[in-house]
Amino acid sequence: MTDRFRLTLAQLNPVMGDIEGNAARAREAWAQGRTAGADMVALPEMFLIGYNPQDLVLRPAFQADAMRAIEALAQDCAEGPALGIGGLWREGAQLHNAWFVLQGGRIAAVMLKHHLPNYLVFDEKRTFASGPVSGPYAVGPVRIGTPVCEDAWFPDVAETQAETGAEMLLVPNGSPYYRDKMEVRLNHMVARVVETELPLVYLNMVGGQDDQVFDGASFVLNPGGELVVQLPVMEEALAHVDFERGAEGWRARPGTRAQIPDALEQDYHAMVVALRDYMRKSGFEKALVGLSGGIDSAMVAVVAADALGPGNLRCVMLPSEYTSPDSLEDAASVAGALGTRLDELPISGPRAAVTEALAPLFGDLPPDVTEENVQSRLRGLLLMALSNKFGEMLLTTGNKSEVAVGYATIYGDMSGGYNPLKDLYKTRVFAAARWRNANHRDWMKGPAGAVIPSRIISKPPSAELRADQRDSDSLPDYEHLDAMLEILVDRDGSIEDCVAAGFDRAEAARIEHLIYVSEYKRFQSAPGTRLSKRAFWLDRRYPIVNRWRDAASESGGA
Repeated sequence: MTDRFRLTLAQLNPVMGDIEGNAARAREAWAQGRTAGADMVALPEMFLIGYNPQDLVLRPAFQADAMRAIEALAQDCAEGPALGIGGLWREGAQLHNAWFVLQGGRIAAVMLKHHLPNYLVFDEKRTFASGPVSGPYAVGPVRIGTPVCEDAWFPDVAETQAETGAEMLLVPNGSPYYRDKMEVRLNHMVARVVETELPLVYLNMVGGQDDQVFDGASFVLNPGGELVVQLPVMEEALAHVDFERGAEGWRARPGTRAQIPDALEQDYHAMVVALRDYMRKSGFEKALVGLSGGIDSAMVAVVAADALGPGNLRCVMLPSEYTSPDSLEDAASVAGALGTRLDELPISGPRAAVTEALAPLFGDLPPDVTEENVQSRLRGLLLMALSNKFGEMLLTTGNKSEVAVGYATIYGDMSGGYNPLKDLYKTRVFAAARWRNANHRDWMKGPAGAVIPSRIISKPPSAELRADQRDSDSLPDYEHLDAMLEILVDRDGSIEDCVAAGFDRAEAARIEHLIYVSEYKRFQSAPGTRLSKRAFWLDRRYPIVNRWRDAASESGGA
């Protein structure tokens, strides 16, 4: 008789710090697995407490709550399949990132994470101790090795588990999204399969946590690297995977094969998930967007409508004498296409009052960027007043190009609680707008069709804070700016690298200077969706006060 093993994969979305709620979701998944005849139900790394918990895990009371919850889960799930779930564990003075196997009313095995990531958004060496490499554990007829997340990015843990009797590998993860990461994960996991000749289950969590998005996309590989199960990207899923043991060992039977979208769709979906979960998990139901008639605010409004539903979004137009009739029409068109409320609050009266108040001190000084910023700050003040009065979270609208060079007014258009576009360069904002106009998916709560008018996409970008203003008055064309920013920010490149790519040395040096002197603005900016490996915040941590500049910007290079 052929040995069989059914594993239920719970690709679910935990809430940071909601230990009781996450445990309840684990019990629900376990119950579904029991009904389906599973031998084991598995949840991702750190599922019980949420990931990435940062210094929250250092609080003794939090540690105690998490450990008590694991013991309670073991007792609650005594009669039925084994339950695998991530949490934390303290042994003496050492705190560990742990994955537990609960079976028969007790903690049957504890797998302690060995390789602690300390790069990009991760700094686990700050909070956790490295655990020893663990051997396999038995569940029913199979011995399972569990490299916890980063442990599977290196050969040693999986190799040790295979050598000590593991018959399959189950890898629980809290792996956040960045563009094209699916290929990176798959390459690492195929390498582990080739090295060990064992089937491998890659189980990832899903959902937004602050700036990070966990994209799910769990999968199962058979020996040789054959992909036999693929769960969806950015969505919760519960799947039952059947394994059979033959002459050559255990093999997974083919199952769900969700399609992996292209990078632009994944970016857009990540922004929707990040905003939806940031709002939901922090207790907000409704959002507020200041519509300018430009591409960025239109894009944020569409993302918000898709995340929350048009009925949970208020759009506000705050015109001045510099606001063009086209912008008024375009803002109304966006709100109309989305089916959202649109209010209008002219800033001419408040601006006149501020001008009068400042006149005794400003005297005969000529107008400059100060007066432009007053307009932006008045808009921020009015929008925040609406946010406070109606309990609607104000969303900021600056794209990564503007965030990089400080082309935004602190306490003005930077006001707000979240920024979906924070890691999306301007050229990619245009691409995302075209994609959304042409595509609609079931996970979008906004309407189908061209929700962003073509004129918004095609007209020259402008802040409209003075007559005939264009972004190109202050910045290079966005195609050139974004290309330089990708070199200087995303690749940590030099002025010389920009010159080698065909850009003017002085222009590249100016952009580098703007990046550094805008650090104080980014330090105070709203969090936003992480889409790349070089997002502003945890991926790129720079001092605010910093006099270093690339010497090639002045010397002409070596």
